[in-house]
Amino acid sequence: MDKIRTAILVDGGFYRKRAKSLWGEKSAKERADELESYCHKHVGNSYLYRVFYYDCPWLTDNIFNPITGKTVNFRKSDVFKWTEAFYDELKHRRKFALRMGRLSEAPQYVLKEDVLKKLFRGDKNFSELTEDDLRINAKQKGVDMRIGIDITSLALKKQVDQIILIAGDSDFVPAAKLARREGIDFVLDPLWHPVADDLFEHIDGLQSYNKPGRTNKEAKQDVSQGTVTA
Repeated sequence: MDKIRTAILVDGGFYRKRAKSLWGEKSAKERADELESYCHKHVGNSYLYRVFYYDCPWLTDNIFNPITGKTVNFRKSDVFKWTEAFYDELKHRRKFALRMGRLSEAPQYVLKEDVLKKLFRGDKNFSELTEDDLRINAKQKGVDMRIGIDITSLALKKQVDQIILIAGDSDFVPAAKLARREGIDFVLDPLWHPVADDLFEHIDGLQSYNKPGRTNKEAKQDVSQGTVTA
């Protein structure tokens, strides 16, 4: 019997954020090694068709910081250097393909949501604001579309038997439904993030690995609930 052909699709922005939360900060090479190793846990004895990684290049704009009153050149930032090194690492990995979107135009600094709530409640004054209270508001464009198109293409062309999607939202429900109608085994890996009900009913399985602090007892409970873990 031929091996099951598996394609792994990774929402890069989601992965980077969750990986940092779950397993801490790492160098670009260490994070790439981690992702490659993590994807191979999903493959097992099946045949890896390809890992598709979706993301956006980091900011290169000059953006005014309202707290410091200075303009920040993001091309010279540590985050820019890290992401460029990370993408370069992935480009040299066997079976990895990068699908790059773009960031929305006119990104700017905005207050973090928890800080904004504190201001409205009176728990914090404007005079107490620091750089740490700000975040960059820059939305990805073209990433979700590329994921949806690739899921559809893989399913309709019968290129794979199984699709593993590493993502955390329900934007991919239409594509997941199409893939399942075409006979594709569609598995979601939310990296231990809670899954919305409208996505649950349109997948064939839920599978995450390497949960920090997971005990053997918890592993058995996960399996009994239909979630395969390792």
